Amino acid sequence: MKKQLIVIAGPTACGKTASSVLLAKKINGEIISADSMQVYKYMDIGTAKIKEEETKGIKHYLINEFYPDEDFSIAVFKERATKYINEIHSKGKVPILVGGTGFYINSVIYNNDFTKTDKDDTYRKELENIAIHKGNDFLHNMLKEIDKKSAEDIHKNNVKKVIRALEYYKLTGEKISIHNEREKQKEKEYNTTFFVLNMDRKKLYDRINLRVDIMIRDGLVDEVKNLLDKGYKKELVSMQGIGYKEIIKYLEGEYTLDYAIEIIKRDTRHFAKRQVTWFKHQAQDSIWIDTSSFKDEEILSEYMKDIFINKGE
Repeated sequence: MKKQLIVIAGPTACGKTASSVLLAKKINGEIISADSMQVYKYMDIGTAKIKEEETKGIKHYLINEFYPDEDFSIAVFKERATKYINEIHSKGKVPILVGGTGFYINSVIYNNDFTKTDKDDTYRKELENIAIHKGNDFLHNMLKEIDKKSAEDIHKNNVKKVIRALEYYKLTGEKISIHNEREKQKEKEYNTTFFVLNMDRKKLYDRINLRVDIMIRDGLVDEVKNLLDKGYKKELVSMQGIGYKEIIKYLEGEYTLDYAIEIIKRDTRHFAKRQVTWFKHQAQDSIWIDTSSFKDEEILSEYMKDIFINKGE
């Protein structure tokens, strides 16, 4: 019998964090973060990382596990997440995978194999330098030339995924879009209940705008200053995250603070829209929950309907 895995996905600011904690408490679960930024230490405010008091004693994995200058890839994520799923099951608990990074989630569900492409980071470093010195458009055009489908699916500002696609092609000679389609045909590794949270777009965008204002109020500028003071360079992949690169430009005098905030809000809204699109096309057999008018406890009730069905209770 396959091991159970619960997935809670969806765009940023739609209510995943609080409702997942309630679910974990209800079913004796532990949470694995499927977020490409929350793994980094010292990057708390800009990543909307869960606070200690918000965890309500629920153990969270893949949060604060890497320094901002350490390499963190989808291959590393999949390896760690799989290990943690096994650990959680060994304790008689239920693993709950929570986040908005769809590629990461699917890598676990379908047991994607990255061993062939995770051995040499020379080309990766070369591509990172191209992005820094020639820009995201140049790098994205490189992808467009060898894999038009991936270029359509991956936004030019998602440098990490663009690099991943180029690297895969360089190391294997195969388009990553073909690889992804093949991997999607695989049978799921776990007995998976896959929830996708979403809400009315205007309400979601209002929540995003408010969240950014709260980040600024809570000290995002000082957080970025502290990272730079610790010696973390602006060229790092981690420092290219939304919220960090804009505040760096403010600190360097390129942006006013008001303009930096405006760009953070805009790019986060665009990111959320891309997340929804991705889950619509890639989250197979998922259960969608409209959280527009739901409180966290009501979202929990929606979870329980399908979790009990899948457990045969």
